[in-house]
Amino acid sequence: MKRLILIGLLCVFLAGCSIAQAFLGTSVISTGDGDTLHVRQNGQDVTVRLACIDAPERRQPGGQAASDRLRQLLPAGRRVQLRTVETDRYGRTVGEIYVNGRSVNLQLVTEGQAVVYSQYLSGCRDDRAAYLQAEQTARRARRGFWAQRNPVMPWDWRRQHRSS
Repeated sequence: MKRLILIGLLCVFLAGCSIAQAFLGTSVISTGDGDTLHVRQNGQDVTVRLACIDAPERRQPGGQAASDRLRQLLPAGRRVQLRTVETDRYGRTVGEIYVNGRSVNLQLVTEGQAVVYSQYLSGCRDDRAAYLQAEQTARRARRGFWAQRNPVMPWDWRRQHRSS
């Protein structure tokens, strides 16, 4: 019986170490566009695509502002927490970035610098309602991307510009 308890405690300790390791040792190297960044995690360089959101492309109206805002929020050297959702088809880590316990992904939507990527929202299921509410509020207040008269969603803009 003591042996089973010891094994159980060891498993809990090791699981805790794995979870803690996911939140330790992560710092920003650089930002790309408004929803991509590069981090160093446990000595490895990792490209991160922000989960559950889509920011306008740099050449798209609002794109440079979104890129600049992400750079402001996550300057090189900033310590962050990364919650990995999945790896995408390009080999990037798709995840949520937290600073001081607050989701940067959600903050970008709140500020109108990104929109909710509904088809990929399942990875952020715990925060689904918060993301949708943040987008609704930003849209009504005409913040950032939503200040445009007829905003084109980032995925539509990419599709239009791939075929031209």
